[in-house]
Amino acid sequence: MSVMSAPYLNGKPVSLVSGAGGFLGSHLVDRLLEAGHFVVGIDSFNTGSLDNLDHALSPNNHFILVQADITEDFQLPNLAYDYIWHLASPASPVDYRRLSIETMLVNSNGTGNMLKVALKNRAKFLLASTSEVYGDPLVHPQPEIYWGNVNSVGERACYDESKRFAEALVFEYHRRYSMNIRIVRIFNTYGPRMRIKDGRVVPNFICQALKNEALTVYGSGSQTRSFAFVDDEIEGIFRAMTYENTNGQVINLGNPEEYTVKELASVVAAICSVKLQIKYGDLPPDDPSKRCPDISRAKELLKWYPSVPLKQGIGRTVAYFAGKYSLPI
Repeated sequence: MSVMSAPYLNGKPVSLVSGAGGFLGSHLVDRLLEAGHFVVGIDSFNTGSLDNLDHALSPNNHFILVQADITEDFQLPNLAYDYIWHLASPASPVDYRRLSIETMLVNSNGTGNMLKVALKNRAKFLLASTSEVYGDPLVHPQPEIYWGNVNSVGERACYDESKRFAEALVFEYHRRYSMNIRIVRIFNTYGPRMRIKDGRVVPNFICQALKNEALTVYGSGSQTRSFAFVDDEIEGIFRAMTYENTNGQVINLGNPEEYTVKELASVVAAICSVKLQIKYGDLPPDDPSKRCPDISRAKELLKWYPSVPLKQGIGRTVAYFAGKYSLPI
């Protein structure tokens, strides 16, 4: 079978998205379709959901879904790919501890397989990395030049270190083959399509508040995070790939407005119109005390800055969870 030609695709750019059924992956599929791309999504659905892609699978859309594990042999539609967006990986502590070895393999073997597809097609490549590569940072806020403070044998290492390996592998393809690459380091992102048992703080708090339960805070709650709404994050990812000045760049994408976990709990309780109740649990191993991005590079290269305020984004996320899971509001 010959490679499908530009006339067949009506001149549309062709994008391959790994992890297409996930929280961020499915939103990226939407953004690409909106931008006029022909999109192929690939996902094993270890943590993703077909529900996230129901609307994209409409016959009127230019979208093909491949259910496969990118760490193993897989077959793709025989297209000439222009962009490879590598988002596949468990991303919440609950998932990457449950799937620790799978997480390490998708970020090593899976990244290698996606890079081979990019090399074969001379496609532009984007790796969705994570703020977790900074570990429990000794520099605050964290710029891209900071090398991090990571426990290589700790319980989070299956994610932290495999992402660091993925970054290194991407840059070796850049050096050896002059591949057009970029890496985005994603900080805490939230919004619709997160799972009810995702394990991350925003869905945990929202689901507990909607049930009028005490909100579980691990540690003292004084640890800080920065929260970016998914629409903002996806726009940053889209620009990082499509702007001409990003080849060979590592770019932080996150909201530089910093909140303590207890402050987030107060916001969620207020939006859910419940009295704030907190129950405390033990802090997980290697949980960072501070996490906040320096986004100077994103502002300079992408002309990008988050625009959705926390209260507005949490309100939209609360409405999603209330409707999706029939929770009271």
